[in-house]
Amino acid sequence: MKTRYDLPCNIAQTLNILGDRWTLLIIHELMIGVSNFNDIKLKLPGLSANVLSSRLKELEEAGIAKSELYISHPPRYRYTLTDKGLALEHVFNAMIIWGAEHLETCYKEIVDNDEHRVEVGYYSSKTGERVEHIHIRPVKV
Repeated sequence: MKTRYDLPCNIAQTLNILGDRWTLLIIHELMIGVSNFNDIKLKLPGLSANVLSSRLKELEEAGIAKSELYISHPPRYRYTLTDKGLALEHVFNAMIIWGAEHLETCYKEIVDNDEHRVEVGYYSSKTGERVEHIHIRPVKV
């Protein structure tokens, strides 16, 4: 992992892993089931093979993606998200919801079974009830 931000901040440390150009789009392709190197490259025009290879290696090193050899000669790998990578689904959903509310041209929205837009909510891990007001606090280390 490249350290660009040497700050005691969750956002900065997350950006050290996910903040490079193309990284989130590669994760998105893996999340929707595109797993082959060439298919990812085709889905993301403008992404060079060298950059894709580098980003996939970085995602593996960070424990977000894993590779599986499915053809030995020439070597071909299938890429999937780990549980750590799959946990980013909520982040992507929040970005889709934000985009539906704030982008001039909206490409996706998240809806329920009745086709109503959904919203992000926070729930107490203790009670399970929805929390209207949240606070961010430092974690004691």
